Amino acid sequence: MQAVLIAHPGDASVLELSDVDDPRPGPGQLLIEVAAAGVNRADVAQRQGHYPPPPGAPAWPGLEVSGTVGELGPGAEASGFAVGDRVCALLGGGGYATRVVVDSGHVLPVPDSVDLVDAAGLPEVVATVWSNVFQLAGLRSGETLLVHGGSSGIGTMAVQLGRAFGARVAVTARSAEKLEACRELGASILIDYTRDDFVERVQSEAGGADVVLDVVGGDYLDRNVAALAVNGRIANISSSGGPAALDLGALMRKRGTLRSTSLRARPDEEKAEIIRSVLEDVWPLLADGRVRPVIGARFPLADAADAHRLMESSAHIGKILLVV
Repeated sequence: MQAVLIAHPGDASVLELSDVDDPRPGPGQLLIEVAAAGVNRADVAQRQGHYPPPPGAPAWPGLEVSGTVGELGPGAEASGFAVGDRVCALLGGGGYATRVVVDSGHVLPVPDSVDLVDAAGLPEVVATVWSNVFQLAGLRSGETLLVHGGSSGIGTMAVQLGRAFGARVAVTARSAEKLEACRELGASILIDYTRDDFVERVQSEAGGADVVLDVVGGDYLDRNVAALAVNGRIANISSSGGPAALDLGALMRKRGTLRSTSLRARPDEEKAEIIRSVLEDVWPLLADGRVRPVIGARFPLADAADAHRLMESSAHIGKILLVV
């Protein structure tokens, strides 16, 4: 089979499509013939040498794919999947390839209403938003959700799920085009972070955010605390903003909570539990069209370097996909 390898840590030019050995599914695993793979910022960090794959994962990047089941490993029949099924899957790595093997508990069926290629943009963002914003931060109907980077892959899904479950959604983004895309998805407080103070806007228009989805970290942390409503919760999923200092007194005065998590590093059973909850609580919204994958660009698998360059430019809206 073919896979996009990282020749050595560096810029996007180090990505190269190469021949590698075909994987074989082990006990409880499925082999998926890949239709497309999602591109994530974690892949860029891995390419740069900052985010190595977990033990047992392939050396090449890719945290999510869609495709069809090509083979079942021993005991995988119990999963209910069969050869030929349309599926998408959450991976620890190795998605930039023509075939992958994955724990059957990390696989989701692709609804008939969803394009198979587009489905590659779902597993990582849905699992991340659902586990952090809803399971950990406990967003409820009638509350306000602040989403940083609202036009990103994570952001576009967070906006849709927030609205679908009855929350008021505020977003930050850096252009009128990106803010308009967020408005169309259901955001009602639109903040251009290059011009406006998001703390002031969220406090004045919503009385503070009940939940903040923080994809930056760094110096955003104290400002996120300032943006919180009383009893607010911050779900931090990135440290890309660099080292962070936290004013515990300010957090105490808000009676606030901070949870910082990484999806990739979680144990397999925890990931499987998240996928089960996604299947039960989110997948019906996807099947009937209330939530959809937002795809900003598609590249052939061989053009992974160009996909990474677009990701690093932040010029896109929604997900970037590599199509086999």
